Amino acid sequence: MLDPDRGLSLTIARVVQRLQGSSLHSQLERQARVSLHKPEIKLESLKEDIKDFLKTSGWEKKLQNAVYSELNVFPLPCHPAAPPEHIKEPLAYMRKAQGSWEKRILKSLNSMCTELSIPLAQKRPVSEQKELLNKWNEMGTDEPDLSLFRPVYAPKDFLEVLMNLRNPNYENGEQPSFRNHLGLIQVPLKVKDISELKEDFSELGLNIGQLGIDDSAQVPPEFFENEHVRVGQKVLAEEDSAAAQQYVRQGCPTALRAELWALILNISNQPEDILYYEQLKSNVIQHDLLVDSLIYKDVKLTASNDDYYFVFEDYLYQVLLCFSRDTSVLEHFTYSSATPPKSYIQAKCDFQVLFLSRTSADSFLLAASYVTRGKLGMEEYAVFYPPNGVIPFHGFSMYVAPLCFLYHEPSKLYQIFREMYVRFFFRLHSISSHPSGIVSLCLLFETLLQTHLPQLFYHLREIGAQPLRISFKWMVRAFSGYLATDQLLLLWDRILGYNSLEILAVLAAAVFAFRAVNLMEVTSLAAAEAVLADLSTLKVMPLLQIFLFATVT
Repeated sequence: MLDPDRGLSLTIARVVQRLQGSSLHSQLERQARVSLHKPEIKLESLKEDIKDFLKTSGWEKKLQNAVYSELNVFPLPCHPAAPPEHIKEPLAYMRKAQGSWEKRILKSLNSMCTELSIPLAQKRPVSEQKELLNKWNEMGTDEPDLSLFRPVYAPKDFLEVLMNLRNPNYENGEQPSFRNHLGLIQVPLKVKDISELKEDFSELGLNIGQLGIDDSAQVPPEFFENEHVRVGQKVLAEEDSAAAQQYVRQGCPTALRAELWALILNISNQPEDILYYEQLKSNVIQHDLLVDSLIYKDVKLTASNDDYYFVFEDYLYQVLLCFSRDTSVLEHFTYSSATPPKSYIQAKCDFQVLFLSRTSADSFLLAASYVTRGKLGMEEYAVFYPPNGVIPFHGFSMYVAPLCFLYHEPSKLYQIFREMYVRFFFRLHSISSHPSGIVSLCLLFETLLQTHLPQLFYHLREIGAQPLRISFKWMVRAFSGYLATDQLLLLWDRILGYNSLEILAVLAAAVFAFRAVNLMEVTSLAAAEAVLADLSTLKVMPLLQIFLFATVT
């Protein structure tokens, strides 16, 4: 066990180390040097005067937000003697399962390469580069032949893997006992009960004002909405990430949501960020990756057919194609159970693929490598593929689609999505024991139903309609594409506010509770799916409040 004082010192050291390599550090140094020429800075009190200057000029607040962002994203430090893989995932059987799942994904990708005789990456001809550049803002009009491409995997494939997860150190008898969980997830992870969830989500209580409830047409705005908007404007004026995160637990006013989310995620869209996005765009223009076709295919299968999101097709291509080239995303693998796939460069080649790598916020490095399946197993020829280490799956584009309602400037939209992914979404398609990981969310969902709606749970189980088979796709997509957009954004407000995905499992259970009467009458999985086929009319916040705070414990 790590001593609290030792843990704090390790955390401080890590934050300092990370910030020293950031653009903020160089900006602070620059501002400190500028302040030396100001008459109010005295030599005898130099240190304190510079501190006061940085505070009054707003730089102290920017530093606080950067520190707060680091603490939100990175896990607490492990014991110094703990091996690096324990930071990624402390349970060995989870690491093994994730490794096996990754091998399946790569096998699928490699077989597609072989069948279609398509390289993993290649430089585009000059004519194709010009064509892509000219239609960059209207890529949705392009109709490439994607009939031979297929998603590498879909959520239902992932669920089958999770259903077979077992802890080898845990007794798994065939006969039901008090130890056995009767759902599909059979791993002994600690998940919260209703009383713990009530405490964690106390701001969602029945006696606390909520956007999504108290801003309805039946409630006069002076009762809650007007004051909530005023407080939100004050939070934005203060530019305080921690205050913004606390504020959005009661929901974001529509007019303030984009700015509040950016403040929480510490996204400011500086000139160097815009330049970085343009570099990624240039990389997309110059080089064609196999995963580009997977992205095109996914957008066509999902967002393009969605009544809410089809208009954002061009944005989705721009963001996801740039995302696939962004090697700064690789950093999240230090605290993810997943490992980025590798491919191998050829010893001799006539052209190269340029992968963009950010060494700091102010400088860029172009790392050249031709990606193919040559020099297999030789680490000196190994490169990550795709450059961001993330292979898109069926529905991946739906993580981006709702954000298009909030951000219309491509570089800022891109930064917001990237930060949302490395904070939250990656946990929804990797195997881990983290409380916000998909395994824990599935177990939490099943435990809540089994505990508080036992008749419904057992009825569905007996007719072969295990509830998780229906709700899994909702949680993997964070309900994107299932809820109406205004309701989805209210849900994502709370994900950001609580820095947790656990609310997805609570909402999934609440949906079953809401439709319980109808579900008790069904006699098959198909009938149960029909009852829950359309969630677009549901109101998220009343469902959550009733389930959490009106459930008898």
